[in-house]
This record gives sequence, C-alpha cells and structure tokens, in this order.
Amino acid sequence: MNLKQLGTSIASFAPTLAAMLGGPLAGTAVSALESALGLTAGAGPEAVTQVLQNGTMTPEQLGAIRAADQKHAEIMGQQGIDLAKINADHDTAFAKIDADDRASARGMNIQTHDTTPKYLAYFVTGGFFLTLGYLIVYGKPTAGGDVMLVMVGSLGTAWASIVSFFYGSSAGSAAKTDVINKIAATK
Repeated sequence: MNLKQLGTSIASFAPTLAAMLGGPLAGTAVSALESALGLTAGAGPEAVTQVLQNGTMTPEQLGAIRAADQKHAEIMGQQGIDLAKINADHDTAFAKIDADDRASARGMNIQTHDTTPKYLAYFVTGGFFLTLGYLIVYGKPTAGGDVMLVMVGSLGTAWASIVSFFYGSSAGSAAKTDVINKIAATK
C-alpha cells in the first residue's frame, strides 16, 4: 500500500493526517501514526499499514490517531497551512520535473540526431515480442523458465518506457480527468 492508499484508508477518522500523506508532509504524518500505534520510530508506512490491515488496532490506538489528527489540524490552522494547496503544488512540481526531463531527452535526441534511442527501441520491442511469442507457442521451458519470465517482465517494462518516451504517457490524460471530475463536483 502506498502513502496515498494509506491516506485513503484513514481518511474517515483522521482526515488531516490522510491529507498530509498525500504530499510533502507525509513523513510527519507517518511519524504521528507510528507514535499513536505504539510502533517504534522509523517503523515506516509498511508497519502502519500492517496494523491497520490485520485488524489488531485497539480502541485506544484509534483514539490516539484521532488525537494526533486533531493536534495536527490545530497546528495547520494556527499556521495558516493549506494542505490541499501544498499537495497540489507538490504534485505539480513533480509533474513539471517529469515533463521537463522528457522534453530534455526528446530535445537532445532531435538536436543530435542520435540513432541510439531508435535502435534500442527496435531491439527491445523485437526482444519483447519474440520472447513473448516463444512463451505463447512453446510454453515455459523446463530449464531456465524462470529466467525467461524475468526477461519478459524486464523487456515489457523497458518497452513501456520506450513507448512513453516516443509517444508520451497517459499520466497527462489521468490528470486532465481528475481536474474535470473536481470541476464537476464543485458545480
């Protein structure tokens, strides 16, 4: 479970901590949850998730989480901190870094007329589909079959990265859909 999923799972009883988990204040929220659950400092979000998922959380721990949430909400209010804006700015900054990185790589490719990305794309695409075709036709070989499966997974991941480099990703489309949904919800 990632931090945003953890935030979704606690949103009903700890909305401030849940909002903090969605952005740059996630570390503070995880520390507060660790403390409220009686976990050692630095146990991490995995340990918090494990307590929430295995059903061993006590009423005292739930009360401690709610108290920590109220404390953080009060501090945020006193400081005039807008969690929604901080999280949106955080997400926007990472999206910009990602877009700038992609634009830089594409720009370098155009300026230098480097053929390496093109040939690498051909090689990975061919390797992926040939290996996948082999597995479909002949099945998993008895000797080295696990290596073949790892190779298909690695080539599939590389192929997805190549497609994203040349044609873009669906992340922008997902962000657009989220914005449309938020606008529709406010009307």
